[in-house]
Amino acid sequence: MTTLAQTSPVKARLLGFAVAGAVFALDQIVKWAMIGPLDLPRVEQITLLPIFNFTWAENYGVSLGLLTAGSDLERWLLVGMTGAIALGVAIWIFVERRMGEILPLGLVLGGALGNILDRVAKGFVVDYADLHIGSYRPFYIFNLADVAITFGVLIILARSFLSGKKRGHIKLDAAPSTPEN
Repeated sequence: MTTLAQTSPVKARLLGFAVAGAVFALDQIVKWAMIGPLDLPRVEQITLLPIFNFTWAENYGVSLGLLTAGSDLERWLLVGMTGAIALGVAIWIFVERRMGEILPLGLVLGGALGNILDRVAKGFVVDYADLHIGSYRPFYIFNLADVAITFGVLIILARSFLSGKKRGHIKLDAAPSTPEN
């Protein structure tokens, strides 16, 4: 029986793209539910828990409200920029050989594609997840694609830092060896 770590690079890449496809599909299904059956644009907010609501938000920018597109030109520039990033991630999946990197890249790619489709089709990204403690909101309103992107990037960074420590470990207290006469 083959473990995930022993999976061939081709199968690993296919699995990475399958993760991207699953994230993309799930993101679009949830957004469809928010717009369609739940009619969130009309009701504006649905309280689920004391700390979590579905709240309608149209995001015309990228993460943390940066690069807000105020015109059609800016919208399409954002589509181009995020599309180029998604293409870079897809290429990274093609060249990467480690499953531990490919799967989080799949999360990033799937989330990016979900948000890109929103921006192309609607002119904005549909956001709805509103995590809060009373009136304090530690995050902007977000969506499933944002969660996938965030977790994918965090996993990649954590793996990078952890593997960098292993490879870059230098023993400082050891005296250099000298040839004996």
